[in-house]
Amino acid sequence: MVRREDILSMEFLKKTEFTGCDSGMRYRLEKTVEADETKLKCTVWPEPFNFFKTPDTDKTAALFDFSEDGVVDAVAWMNDRLFEDKDRWEQAWRCWDTYKMV
Repeated sequence: MVRREDILSMEFLKKTEFTGCDSGMRYRLEKTVEADETKLKCTVWPEPFNFFKTPDTDKTAALFDFSEDGVVDAVAWMNDRLFEDKDRWEQAWRCWDTYKMV
């Protein structure tokens, strides 16, 4: 389960993205501007690969207010994904075989 305490401060999120993982699910929080409004974008995807090595088709994202309340909402959304897509995260380790050294 992701907790609010797992996520760094709003001051940190103003400057750069934050990534983490829990039970086979990786996540990324980042500041983004949508229609001239600053938002918090939260993206989740299955392990084992990082954000840039994972195909966009394997990622799920949602937008939240760029505020403390938005972070709390993003944490709740991630925990919903963790619960609702439990099989996806539990099987994530099987993706290691798809890794190709370049």
